[in-house]
Amino acid sequence: MQQIAIFGGTFDPIHWGHLLIAEAAMAQISMEQLIWVPSINPPHKQATAFEHRLAMLKLATRNNPAFTVSIIEKESVGNSYAINTLINLSALYPNTHWYWIIGLDAFQTLPRWYCGIELAQMCDWLIAPRPAGAETISQSESVCKQVEQKFKEKSNTINWQLLNTPLVRVSSSKIREFCRLGVSIKNLVPESVRLYISTHQLYSDNPE
Repeated sequence: MQQIAIFGGTFDPIHWGHLLIAEAAMAQISMEQLIWVPSINPPHKQATAFEHRLAMLKLATRNNPAFTVSIIEKESVGNSYAINTLINLSALYPNTHWYWIIGLDAFQTLPRWYCGIELAQMCDWLIAPRPAGAETISQSESVCKQVEQKFKEKSNTINWQLLNTPLVRVSSSKIREFCRLGVSIKNLVPESVRLYISTHQLYSDNPE
């Protein structure tokens, strides 16, 4: 049985923090592939056009043969729920043990997700801790155990583990802010992504 991880998100834009998390997951778990799934219509937030985010994602991941970028959410009909994404990917990749890469903050909300109980048991969860300085690893583990307890209270189980990833202080929102202010993002994103943002004037006051 092959092992594949899903890494979903807005990726607006993708940055070195995302890539470090993905590399950490590949190193920690013996998996054949990691599938990046950009959100088509992220809930509760305004996002740059899907085509731009997809293009940047492809540029940033093109040199790693284990990375695949999926547009499965664009092809879905109706609301885009995580459980539907996993079901649809499972149809494309049968006989697979699935992992889902997720940030600690999002993992805390998993019990409230649409069909969250069912989804929790369909894959193993790889948790990316918060950026450096936010909290210790032991505190991150405590948060994860609280989520696990919520599922136990409903007689359900969930398999999770923290990723051993560098705790870097970089976020998509900070990159967008830097672009608006004209501050260099040279060391925050791959050069191909930086050039794409510059060429298309993304996140500036005069976007393409």
